[in-house]
Amino acid sequence: MTARLPATHELAVLIGRFQPFHNAHHTLLRKALDAAPRVVVVIGSAFLARSPKNPFTWQERAEMIRLALAETDRQRVCFVPMRDHFDEERWFAEVRLAIDAALAEQGAAPATAAGTVLVGHVKDATRDYLHGFDGWTLQAEPRVHSASAATVRDAIFGDAKEAPEVLARALPAATLAHLRPWMETPLHAALAQEWELLRQHDAAWSVAPYPVVLVTVDCVVKCGGHVLLISRGHAPGKGLRAVPGGFLEARETTLQSALRELEEETHLDLPPAELLACLASTEVFDRPDRSQRGRTITHGHFFDLGDRQTLPGVRADDDAAAAEWIPIEALSGLEDQLLDDHFQMLDHFLGLLPRPLIGA
Repeated sequence: MTARLPATHELAVLIGRFQPFHNAHHTLLRKALDAAPRVVVVIGSAFLARSPKNPFTWQERAEMIRLALAETDRQRVCFVPMRDHFDEERWFAEVRLAIDAALAEQGAAPATAAGTVLVGHVKDATRDYLHGFDGWTLQAEPRVHSASAATVRDAIFGDAKEAPEVLARALPAATLAHLRPWMETPLHAALAQEWELLRQHDAAWSVAPYPVVLVTVDCVVKCGGHVLLISRGHAPGKGLRAVPGGFLEARETTLQSALRELEEETHLDLPPAELLACLASTEVFDRPDRSQRGRTITHGHFFDLGDRQTLPGVRADDDAAAAEWIPIEALSGLEDQLLDDHFQMLDHFLGLLPRPLIGA
């Protein structure tokens, strides 16, 4: 047995979505354990609704990681759930604050920036976050295993004949044991249906001569202490809450598209001229992985109807199974029931969550 080399840092940090935890993640975690006596695993996209891309809760992912460790190493690792944010600087600040809070909860002092090492694999632009923590040491590791989360998810939801071999090759034994009973549940069956729909969607676009970039619009409509949400009537995300919206049509501006989608899905009882006068701001949401349907850029439109004695009438139609005014104070409890990044969108326009002091 090879002796462990003395740790060279106070704290090692590993950041990922771990959907699910696979052998490449396991290798990085071993590197983190070798680098420092304490390790914080930051679990990203922590509070999203379940989907084929995000099938496991952050607690389930933490348990997969914990079970893959030796008992002595489990005591050295703590887990920090982290939601995604539209504002990258805000996300960096919240990661630091959450790590300090987790260490304090364990009775440990915050690690110094100079004593913190971030362990990761630099793959593409989606890993730019590895360079965003000023003062931390970046320990960039080469890819040492062919496993990828996308490949594993395809095996989990796809061909049942090939799945055992792929999963046995890509997953730690403890993760595989954790997954097997889950793959027999109705939840897995429902997500597998959505996965098949998304696979067919990707296949339909595969003949395009260039990588496909889709353009959509979304509408955040506030009235007093309420916001207008729909329940999706179709997959992907059937049954999830969402802000009204849809795909841009060829001869529309994004504003025209937003007004059309709002009318088609909610029949908001407000004259168009009055609604236009309530347009407070717009924002582009363009994170590459924000949508399950591939590269999708959406133009968010925020309509603030002010305070009214009566909420305007709504009636669900088109892609919406329901349309209703939801109290804004209830949105935090609905985070894991919202489609894609719609909670982030609502937070951006409505300020649902406290903002850390950047640079504090």
